[in-house]
Amino acid sequence: MSSIFVIMGAPGTGKRIQGGMLAEASGCPQISINELLWETARTATPLGRELRLVQAAGRPITDDLVAAAIRQRTTQPDCADGYVLNGYPRTLDQARRLDALAVSQDKEVRVFELTVPRTSLLKRLSARHICTKCRELYDLWFNPPKHAGICDRDGAPLTQRPGAQESSLITEVTQYEQAARPLVSYYFDSGRLLMVNAARAMEDVFFDLCLSATGRTSGA
Repeated sequence: MSSIFVIMGAPGTGKRIQGGMLAEASGCPQISINELLWETARTATPLGRELRLVQAAGRPITDDLVAAAIRQRTTQPDCADGYVLNGYPRTLDQARRLDALAVSQDKEVRVFELTVPRTSLLKRLSARHICTKCRELYDLWFNPPKHAGICDRDGAPLTQRPGAQESSLITEVTQYEQAARPLVSYYFDSGRLLMVNAARAMEDVFFDLCLSATGRTSGA
């Protein structure tokens, strides 16, 4: 049975980078929910048109629409052997919808939470920078620019990402912890949650993640 890999973690734990590496190692795509919704809204499909109407009206995107976008994307051939989800689920209702989707696709949901002490998280989050021209995001821990302070794409200067004040960062981490607590309990109680210490070097974190997810290291 193939797997749906869910990678949870507070902002700054490196879940997007680790998810991308896991997707490459397992040969399946990483699906970012925010990007998926944006791409779906650009299509001429009925779902795309509905998403555009919701966005134009400034209304929140419902769980039904998110679930429909995921279902539509994961019926594509590259998802046959599994996929990695980035940014989903975020609520218990979404987790139950994902379980139902997994059953319909004959897949199992496997969940990994990347954990980093709060003090280390705040240091990492304060290292996030953004291009003043193209708005490309950089993380000085995980994906720094090739030349300090300069965007790789257009050579424009980088600036610290808005909201990098310590009080804002504490709020961001606290909001994640409160929102994730029910999900963590849900997956832990069902025996599907594996905690991964993400306070280590990126390569060491990925070694453990890859071994747990696929039963082999990336080089095997």
